[in-house]
Amino acid sequence: MKFKSFTVLAAAMMLTACAANSQNHAGEPVSSRDTSLGSIMTDKQGMTLYTFTKDAAGVSNCNGGCAENWPPFMAGASAHDTGKFTIITRVDGSKQWAYESKPLYLWVGDRAPGDVTGHGVKNVWFTVKMDSAKSHKQSNYNSSSYY
Repeated sequence: MKFKSFTVLAAAMMLTACAANSQNHAGEPVSSRDTSLGSIMTDKQGMTLYTFTKDAAGVSNCNGGCAENWPPFMAGASAHDTGKFTIITRVDGSKQWAYESKPLYLWVGDRAPGDVTGHGVKNVWFTVKMDSAKSHKQSNYNSSSYY
């Protein structure tokens, strides 16, 4: 009986810790997660989302081989703009999520939720911080919400 109670208690504690570490944002296509870089924007599975400083506002410049390494954060067929999240059309006609007109991407080098191994790659790929949803690095966009 003691072992069963301990198992139930341990499971409850793990669920509570997981819930505290990852937050869903109702109505938005993203979540957030605490990492070594602070609270960052993730997809619903907890995988880190990145921006590319060579993108133009509302336009993805990461295609072909680039998109193989940095998969676009794709929007489903029934997805629609919500708040600061918009859907852009890629050159191949597929739909991708953007935050404040900045296309969002995943990174093939991240293996587990909360990994941030793509941050700073070639000094053009950066996570999106959730405290005020700011990019970790100033981009070439004229947006005061990024620093």
